Parts: sequence; C-alpha cells; structure tokens
Amino acid sequence: MIYTLRHLTTYRYARTVRFARCNLRLRPRDGEGQRVLESALHVAPEPTRRLERRDFFGLDTLTLTLDEPHREFTVEAVSRVAVERPAPPPPEAGPSWEAVRAASLALPSLGPDGPAHFQFPSQRVPLDPAVTDYARTSFLPGRSAYGGAVELMHRIREDFRFDAKATTVSTPPAEAFALRAGVCQDFAHVMIAGLRGLGLPAAYVSGYLRTRPPPGRPRLRGADASHAWVALWCGPEMGEGGWIGLDPTNDCVVRDNHIVVARARDYADVAPIDGIVASAGSQKLTVEVDVIPEDEAA
Repeated sequence: MIYTLRHLTTYRYARTVRFARCNLRLRPRDGEGQRVLESALHVAPEPTRRLERRDFFGLDTLTLTLDEPHREFTVEAVSRVAVERPAPPPPEAGPSWEAVRAASLALPSLGPDGPAHFQFPSQRVPLDPAVTDYARTSFLPGRSAYGGAVELMHRIREDFRFDAKATTVSTPPAEAFALRAGVCQDFAHVMIAGLRGLGLPAAYVSGYLRTRPPPGRPRLRGADASHAWVALWCGPEMGEGGWIGLDPTNDCVVRDNHIVVARARDYADVAPIDGIVASAGSQKLTVEVDVIPEDEAA
C-alpha cells in the first residue's frame, strides 16, 4: 500500500512573535515494513536558520529559528510512503514473558532499537504499582509475552473510554488510568507503563492511521489525525528486530493501515512540533491531517 500523507499545522498568535525556535519531527520512518518514497516540508515564514539532524532513536529532526516578526506560523509536511508488513504471529506465539524479560536484560546491544532503552521509567511514563497490577492479570506464569500483551490490549479497549476532553497532552498515565479515559496517547502510555512494570521492553510509537469515510461519502480534507500506539519487544525470533506493534485504541495488531513516524520512549521524545516562542498573549493551534491511499479515488 502506498499512502500520500499531508500534515498541516497552523499557529495564530494574538500578538506579534519576534523570535521563535522549534523542532519538527514529521518525516516518516524508514524500515520495518515501510519505505519513504518522497518527503517535503514547507514552512512560513521562512526561517533564518535550519539545522537537520538524526537523533539517537533514528528520528529525523529539523530545528528552525525564526527572527522575522510574524502573527502566523504554518508547517506543512507532505510524504509518500509504501507500507507492506507481514501477517501478525498466531495467538500465544513466541517465548514466555519471563524469558523475554531475561533476554532483554542479557542482550548486549545498546543501539537505538535495543530493548534496554525501553524497560525502565521515562520522562512521561513513570512506573505505577496500580498500573503494573492491572497489566499483571494478563501475564500468568509461562504465558507468551506476545499473548499477554494482546490480551492487555483487548482489556484496555474494553475498560477505557475514548474521550478527547478527559485529558490533555500533559496528563500523566496514572491519572488517565484512574479515569479509565483519554485518547490514543493516554492508552499507549498506560499500556507501556504496565508492560515496563513487569520488566518488558515497550516503546511509544507515533504516526498515522488510515481511516475510511462512511460508505457513499467523500473523504473530507484534513479530517484524519495523528495517532499513537505501542511496540513490544517479544524476543529476537519475533517480528523484525523483535518488535511487534499493538494499537490499544483500536484493539489491533499493527499492519498496513499504520504509518510510523517515530518510535522512542514516550511522547516527550517524539512530539511532532515543540520549541519556544518569544511573545505575549494567547495562541490558537489548528491541525489538519490527510492519510490518502493511492488506490482510493480522488
């Protein structure tokens, strides 16, 4: 499947901004079943400085400095990505979760995809005993790590309510867990906290999800959204590099409908845009996302 992606972000400021510096993380990731065919970034106003780099986790980051006074800042990222992933493993496939935990600790790799970076608390995903106990119910002794994680994903979908007003981008996992409500970021953070509490390597994945308009209705421009899910390291013999994607918001194993932009420890590592603005007053943010399969009629 080949997708055309468009991600338009617009900031409108109540007062003039005289200086801004921002980090953009909007280029999709190459590898593990997907390939970036084209990628372009359009920014207005034109920045005075650009710095491109690839961070430790392999995420392409563009840092912009804007010295021109402005009241509006727009970023449009456009990409074409080919996605083809294998069918997921059968239920309960792979080694036990205890064996996966031991293998991840013994593995000598400290590379960006090594499981060692994803077993411990991170900035946005501290460990919480209540969340760990919730996850533990799915991991009976000797059960496969993959099978337990799939059941945990099912339970989160059943037990949690999708509610965009229940949380904010900074809500900690413990609060979302107590509410049993939130959005995809919250569900991913809760699932990661539970898995890490059991010693299993779990990563936060950001990207996009293909959506389909209602039958007989046209696709609405800008109506899609960015998405977040979980990747679990299930051992070197499982998946590509041992990682398998699990989407607790939609209760599914990741296949060709998911497009990965970044994989790291939590949302703080992969925020699409962050930075500083020198100004006073309020700002208004609007985001439009399009995920268009090339086999879909225009």
